[in-house]
Amino acid sequence: FHTMTNGRYSLQRALNTQDKRRQAGLDLEVLDSHTGSPRPVSTLSGGEGFEASLALALGLADTVQAQSGGIQLDAIFVDEGFGSLGGQDLDAVIQALQALQEGGRLVGVISHVAELGERIPARLEVIKDKVGSHTRFVIP
Repeated sequence: FHTMTNGRYSLQRALNTQDKRRQAGLDLEVLDSHTGSPRPVSTLSGGEGFEASLALALGLADTVQAQSGGIQLDAIFVDEGFGSLGGQDLDAVIQALQALQEGGRLVGVISHVAELGERIPARLEVIKDKVGSHTRFVIP
């Protein structure tokens, strides 16, 4: 999350929970380096929430791989959420996914965001027409 937000945000466990009687999962909060103050994850914008969710999913995949006695997760598929990102945020997320790919993982992105097609050179496109759908590979 820190990498995708150019160092602005990181996630941490909340030290002070509001209601200790309710179960709240991890009780995460966002540390904003611009303000130096933590805030609830519920205050994240749609794009920031997507980045946080993606960071947690990638971290979970790394943890499972590290703790599962040799199980290797070679492929990651990300489905949607890209439409909530602005241009710079989209660039940061794509760079993070490309770093995973350079590390040997297959990264699949499922999205309807046309701008992704311009930024991801190798892709499988699904094209709908009147008689159904067909696919084509785009390889640079």
